[in-house]
Amino acid sequence: MKKLPYGISDYERLVKNNYYYVDKTKYIEQLENLAEPYIMFFRPRKFGKTLFTRVLECYYDIKKKDEFEELFGEIYIGKNPTKLKNSYYILRFNFSGIDTSNVETTVQAFKEKVIASISDFIENYELDFYINPEMTSEGLLNNLIIAFKNQKIGEKLYVIIDEYDHFANELLGFKTEHFKNLVSKNGKIRKWYEILKEGTESVVDRIFITGVAPITLDSMTSGFNIASDKTQDRSFNEMMGFTKEELVKLMEAQEIRKDEQEELLPILKENYDGYRFSSKANEKMYNSNMCLYFLNEYVTYKEIPEKLVDVNIASDYNKIGNMLTLCRNENRLDIIERTISGKGAITEITQKFNPAIEFGEKEMLSMLFYLGYLTIEDEVAGYTKLNIPNKVMKEIYSEYFLKILNDQENLDIDSKYYTEIGIEVALEGKIEKAVELLEKYLKNLSNRDYQRFDEKYVKLIFYCIAMNLKAYTVKSEMEVEREYPDIVLIPRERNKGYYSIMIEFKYLKKSEEDKIKAKQEEAKEQIERYANTEELSNIEKLNKYTLVVVNDKIYVEEVK
Repeated sequence: MKKLPYGISDYERLVKNNYYYVDKTKYIEQLENLAEPYIMFFRPRKFGKTLFTRVLECYYDIKKKDEFEELFGEIYIGKNPTKLKNSYYILRFNFSGIDTSNVETTVQAFKEKVIASISDFIENYELDFYINPEMTSEGLLNNLIIAFKNQKIGEKLYVIIDEYDHFANELLGFKTEHFKNLVSKNGKIRKWYEILKEGTESVVDRIFITGVAPITLDSMTSGFNIASDKTQDRSFNEMMGFTKEELVKLMEAQEIRKDEQEELLPILKENYDGYRFSSKANEKMYNSNMCLYFLNEYVTYKEIPEKLVDVNIASDYNKIGNMLTLCRNENRLDIIERTISGKGAITEITQKFNPAIEFGEKEMLSMLFYLGYLTIEDEVAGYTKLNIPNKVMKEIYSEYFLKILNDQENLDIDSKYYTEIGIEVALEGKIEKAVELLEKYLKNLSNRDYQRFDEKYVKLIFYCIAMNLKAYTVKSEMEVEREYPDIVLIPRERNKGYYSIMIEFKYLKKSEEDKIKAKQEEAKEQIERYANTEELSNIEKLNKYTLVVVNDKIYVEEVK
């Protein structure tokens, strides 16, 4: 049985140490057949970008001709080799992990990355080249290109750049001015790409650049305007990440039985699936690293992991606040409300960002798409409808939404509060503590601006509170026989005997306080109707509640 490749991004190591590889090599053939030789391709973090660049490196490396059968013999490209296999000298750069404390540290760290890559290159291909530490990064690249041209006459370079925008995303989230200085007309980063472009006139034959977002493209347009962006090309929708079919084959390779697969697939789908990168694509993609984390835990301990997100992955995605701060405050809150509530947002996806221009709603929604916080749901009148792809992303949005409320009202909600709520809900089927927390938010918000408040806004706050309950799956307006209960909390592990909860919300203005009883009756009738549907009537230990909110007061009634 081949090992799960969790945390493995080195293709050569993966093959030689008997790890399972989800075969993406048909896309090597597709890329090579494109008319454009210089490609940019963006995907969210933890989608297998580095592994794919390593596959390209091994496939095209002129020094690995003798290893071709060992590395590729069992997979698609080994059985269908292209004419350019093993025909290039590979010059690889990786710009992750750059110190962005200030402009000087960023320039120095960028240069160190360039030096490290050039050092590996000259050692690997035995090139006679002196790395002068006093030279700039663009000077070093220029001299390397000249040296290669003179020493390897007639040979060509394939330049691979991984995480090209990593430092830029860090800077943009914290220090916008520093970013502008680096990619402006005289910026060091821009000059480096100008040299790379000049190299395409002599020895640089192909380029593959990957990262998360085209955040620096517009600023570097005149310096590097030759690459073709294939991010939203339907032909490459499945090039990174896992399809359902690939995921099933991966589980079969781990000898996970069919009955186990039937139990695991709904959990994997709910938490890691839902990504679509082209409005024309039919297939939705799973986040590959999240799936590998889950399966690695399952195979190791023979049970579903308690934590569904690897802490290393969560730390990347929890940077949502850094990017959302670029957007004007009213747009930011509106975006969060629309996406968490499931309404989504209709926009045109920006393909080139210009950080000199203030981020508006279009730019913000586009950035959330590239980062994986939103994905393509549909096409509407020539525009793109974006929505949250899965439960993991909803949890991250929910945490951030509550953080905004906490910061705005100077609230300090201890994490133990959620522990107490979770225990009360699961073991007693009660929601007193959850309602108490909701009321705490409402009382503080009522001292400010209440014009936003309505039933949906109150429900949104409660939904975000419920999303923090780790033992539960939270359904907002789930469809049951053409009925839509406001919120249903269902235990992830039903065999533990935990309670399920169904809640119907109503909201009244202060001037409508005399209508409380009528609203309670209306909510009660609805919730009884929902409870009689086939899907909900089969749920054991289902407690039902109506919540009528008047300004900042909450009237709770349990429906027996």
